[in-house]
Amino acid sequence: MKLPVHLHALRAFEVSARHRSFSAAATELHVTPAAVGQLVRALEDWLGTPLFLRSASGRARLVATEAAERALPDIRAGFDRLAIGLERLKEGSAGGVLTVTVSPAFAAKWLLPRIDRFQSAWPDTDVRLETSLKAVDFVAQRVDIGVRYGLGNWPGLTADKLMDEEVFPVCSPKLLHAPGRLQNPNELARETLIHDLSMDSHAAFPSWDAWLQRAGVTDVATARGMKINNSAAVLQAAAEGQGIALARSVMVHDDLAAGRLVRLFPEITFPSRLAYYVVYRAELSDKPDLVAFRDWLIKEATA
Repeated sequence: MKLPVHLHALRAFEVSARHRSFSAAATELHVTPAAVGQLVRALEDWLGTPLFLRSASGRARLVATEAAERALPDIRAGFDRLAIGLERLKEGSAGGVLTVTVSPAFAAKWLLPRIDRFQSAWPDTDVRLETSLKAVDFVAQRVDIGVRYGLGNWPGLTADKLMDEEVFPVCSPKLLHAPGRLQNPNELARETLIHDLSMDSHAAFPSWDAWLQRAGVTDVATARGMKINNSAAVLQAAAEGQGIALARSVMVHDDLAAGRLVRLFPEITFPSRLAYYVVYRAELSDKPDLVAFRDWLIKEATA
């Protein structure tokens, strides 16, 4: 079927409906608000019906009509399929770009120290790394694959478990120079605790309170201490001797191996309910460079 309307007008309509604003849509599309408005009006003129209820004030300047809301899922699915088709065309080229999303801490502490091994095996694939603490929209931001930390359920994404994780206290070796220091978990009451707030809103994220309860310690004031919202920075602070960090085993692996940090109380085990997962859209599951990167991640995690 021949499309009677230019794709730019449909895209302007879809983005405006998602943001409920011509200005916000213009920012995403890298054009002016006037250009977005003109494209939407051209689409409305062709259809002979308005697509938005417009308001001069308020947070939502544009509200899609009932008919527009019914059409939007199919229009978005269409753009998604077009993007996949373009990716298929790219597969025939000598090389390509693989867009990967991970958290800043996972990138710094696990992925970047290993990524050269993937680049050596797949020299024609350029990895474009997007680091963010927020869960990105794989379709809107054209993301191919990522690693997420959680319970393994993200709508619209296939999730393959990559690594389980354990949580335990760590500190700089220089904190242990004093004889008899930190021989018992109860001694943590006299130490500065470093708190990881990177996923503080997730109820299953392990906290000092949970670990201390596991260790049978009840007299430590966990409300005090240093609070940091980046897991890599938490470990850096501990390595510099600024306190005791509650480390995540995946993040701290290389620091322990290098002797920058020491695990405390290894007799106390505390597996996390959260784990690392490789995530991607099911419709791209046979994309060669995506498959290669997923398999490489799993191989590195099990090495």
